[in-house]
Amino acid sequence: MMNTNKFLCSLLLGGALFMGSCSGDDSDDVVDATDDITGTPEIPAPSEPQALDLASLDNGNRVMMQAFYWDVEPRFAWWDNLSEKVPEWSEAGVDRIWIPSPAKGQSGGYSMGYDVSDYFDFGNYDQHGTVETRFGSRTELENLIATAHSNDIEVIADIVLNHNSGGGLQYNPYRDYDTYTLFNEENGNASGMFNRTYEDFYPNSVSQYDPGSLFYEETNLDHHRERVQDWLWKDENSVAKYYKNVMGFDGWRFDYVKGFEPWVVKEWNEAVGGFSVGENFDGNPDVLRDWIEASGSPAFDFSTFYKLEESLDRFENLSILESDMLWKTNPKDAVTFTANHDTEKDSNEDNYIMSSNKMKAYAYILTHPGYPTIFYSDYENEEFKDELKRLISIHNSLAIGDTEILYADQDEYVMKRNGSGTNPGLILYISINNGTKRRTVSSNWSNVTLQDYSSNSTYFPTSDENGAVTIEAPANGYSIWSITE
Repeated sequence: MMNTNKFLCSLLLGGALFMGSCSGDDSDDVVDATDDITGTPEIPAPSEPQALDLASLDNGNRVMMQAFYWDVEPRFAWWDNLSEKVPEWSEAGVDRIWIPSPAKGQSGGYSMGYDVSDYFDFGNYDQHGTVETRFGSRTELENLIATAHSNDIEVIADIVLNHNSGGGLQYNPYRDYDTYTLFNEENGNASGMFNRTYEDFYPNSVSQYDPGSLFYEETNLDHHRERVQDWLWKDENSVAKYYKNVMGFDGWRFDYVKGFEPWVVKEWNEAVGGFSVGENFDGNPDVLRDWIEASGSPAFDFSTFYKLEESLDRFENLSILESDMLWKTNPKDAVTFTANHDTEKDSNEDNYIMSSNKMKAYAYILTHPGYPTIFYSDYENEEFKDELKRLISIHNSLAIGDTEILYADQDEYVMKRNGSGTNPGLILYISINNGTKRRTVSSNWSNVTLQDYSSNSTYFPTSDENGAVTIEAPANGYSIWSITE
């Protein structure tokens, strides 16, 4: 087996741009913050380097807030809770909030909206044991949307297009038994809009099978039926047009897109426009790319989520971050995230990122290409809040330009954003080693003092005339480097 230290040293002696310590990942590569592990003299730094004004480097990028978690509390007051938080979120750099499915569900005042019954009941009809939804009244929802808009934030509605719940029982000749497929004013659809029967669900006289549902098969809407299309997105009083033109929603998060064909999303977006993102719960980037191509919509980047979970938690190996991910080929269509309402309530440890690794994962998505999503429970966690604000500020300023992985091994990952114009870009350094790490890399900055804009390091290295600079990462942490004034 090749000796890794000798191999790296041979690269150094051969004139490679990367200049490391030639010490591998053994204990002699773990140093105190005051040590220089390369032995290369550094140009003395000014005693008080002046940080860049990140506000003056606004790159136009923003982040989305997932504005809920599973089983939010307090019940009946969630829309008002969000209305109070929206101004602060806007100031922090959020430009969209994604809210849960806003319509009345079968579980009434306990429903998180994913057991949708009446698409047009926003908390203003008495059915399923309550007038208000779990989140509040229609008036409170309308106030939230208006408050968000006045703070330059778009509101993204969660849209459940396949499975319905809470209808009345009726004989279904296509299944030869009774099914809960009757939705009318007396049976789970008090609005009287988009009444449904068994003919609107699979199977029926038009479609004999369900092409994609994994659950709720008896009440899975058949999107091939013209009247279903009319009520969902085509007619002027369709779900899509009512939500946009009457309620004021700005975009769509499509729930469980594995349950219906991608052309449905494509036609919906062609009918009403707005931002959209699909929940294709799959870690294979090729599956995500194929769905994006067919639907014309961005997708949540589950490929990056799972690579972060594998590298930080499951296998503790940062070289996994060199793997294929959606953002690497489709940065404009990759909505990245580190947690959501499903992953955080999932008992499967491979479906969530541990709290101790959350900030490293956020540092990754907030410095790499893609459109990052912040999870409500993380942002409102006082342990994380200030740190997330700093990361969002860095994302909205320095996280720009082409991406280059400078170094990756089991416990280190170094990535560079090359900047654009007068924006210098950044270098991200993540370490899962138990000691402070330093590594010399090739930057785009010559003879300039750097600082860590994440505030995790007090080290102030200076690059040489060729841009080589020694940066550090704290033990089991990260740092984000750029130039000073």
